Amino acid sequence: MKRILTIQDISCLGKCSTTVALPIISAMGVETVILPTAVLSTHTMFKNFTVKDLTDELIPITEHWKQENFHFDAIYTGYLGSAEEIDIAKKIFDTFGGDDTKIIIDPVMADNGKLYPAFDENYAKLNAGLCGKADIIVPNITEACFMTDTEYKEVYDEAYVKELLDKLAKLGSKIVILTGVSLSDGNTGLYGYDTTTGQYFIYQNERIDASFHGTGDIFASVFTGAITRGLSLEAAGALAADYTKDTIKVTLDNPEKPWYGVDFEATIPLLVQKLSEALHQEA
Repeated sequence: MKRILTIQDISCLGKCSTTVALPIISAMGVETVILPTAVLSTHTMFKNFTVKDLTDELIPITEHWKQENFHFDAIYTGYLGSAEEIDIAKKIFDTFGGDDTKIIIDPVMADNGKLYPAFDENYAKLNAGLCGKADIIVPNITEACFMTDTEYKEVYDEAYVKELLDKLAKLGSKIVILTGVSLSDGNTGLYGYDTTTGQYFIYQNERIDASFHGTGDIFASVFTGAITRGLSLEAAGALAADYTKDTIKVTLDNPEKPWYGVDFEATIPLLVQKLSEALHQEA
């Protein structure tokens, strides 16, 4: 069985970060090892949440793993809360990385043209440096703009997207994928660039007029699980985009109208089915 290490916080209630990555990747048939950077009572859209920083625990935990000779087929990072955690992530890449370990980074720090409240432009530059050590990065357009000193645009064309991808590639990652790319009314999806082949690729599906916390984590987790199971870039991206869309739709149909996250638990059987079909098609 393949094994993924995911490095991000635990929001005990909130359907994001580790509480999304662990069940989703596990359901995809991959052992999921967690390295929690912090424990929060809820995610940060709630008021009066509690936080316990775990930065001091990261090195001792990984040192123990090193002593036990653990190997990871992929290392996947999400929300990293500080410059120190970015530095530690780099050390973990150096310790456990290698030709047979894919490093996948979701540089969670911004959306809708703005950085999250805890971060500044210096943090964005540090995240850009981290992305340079990755095999694959999956930022949204806002994160890409901050990491490449590019003007953020709400209305854009394909040339703008390709310019962003080219700038991201210069950070050092082999494969760059922009999420939340909408090039026509009613559609959204991803646009990627594989520097090893020089090829661009795009996938668009139906745009759902709703916004929920944690959907980026869902996309990145499904994508990482699919890549680790052996799907191609295009197939993994399509699976992740469709699952995110399907989960948003199911959540909107919930009469309780949950506001703090999506009902991904209800769609996990669909994910397992679609993963199986995709693996069969590419066999």
